[in-house]
Amino acid sequence: MTFKQAAVLAPVSFFLGIMFICFNVDHKLLWGDLTDAVIADGFSFYTTFFNSPPAIKALLHGMIGVGVLGLAAKLNQWDDSALFFDGSSLGVYIFAIAVYVAVIVPTLKTVVDPLADETLADRIEAVRVLSAANVIVTICLGLILALQAGQVYAKRVDDRERAKAEAEIKASGKKDQ
Repeated sequence: MTFKQAAVLAPVSFFLGIMFICFNVDHKLLWGDLTDAVIADGFSFYTTFFNSPPAIKALLHGMIGVGVLGLAAKLNQWDDSALFFDGSSLGVYIFAIAVYVAVIVPTLKTVVDPLADETLADRIEAVRVLSAANVIVTICLGLILALQAGQVYAKRVDDRERAKAEAEIKASGKKDQ
């Protein structure tokens, strides 16, 4: 594994770990019975998440940057593999970042620090939207891992076929002599 690939896989795996922790709360909010205890758990969990120390938030945002830089560095080769696998991964990663910026951050603020005119029903809807956005980001991150694994598999198949073709060329060259 190269440094560039590690710069992609480490942040994606890191965020998948965070998303799986959030999924302990999210699945109850999305697909379970919406009881007062489930809602209170969601509010409590996301309040703790929102009020984390600035160093934790800096780490999260730094890891986002590492992932973008890693994918951009892998695109530097600009061969078919980079175009299909890394380009697609970068697109999916940017989409996940857009969901984070456009959905997760504002709904976290609504859940934790609602405006004066926002009701409890608005906060409940916000925490459910937040849970759905987390599931979308999880799917995006899983897709990135699948694309990166597909790239490694495609490279191995290509190398194997190239070696087989070179062996056939050498064998046919010896027969001609």
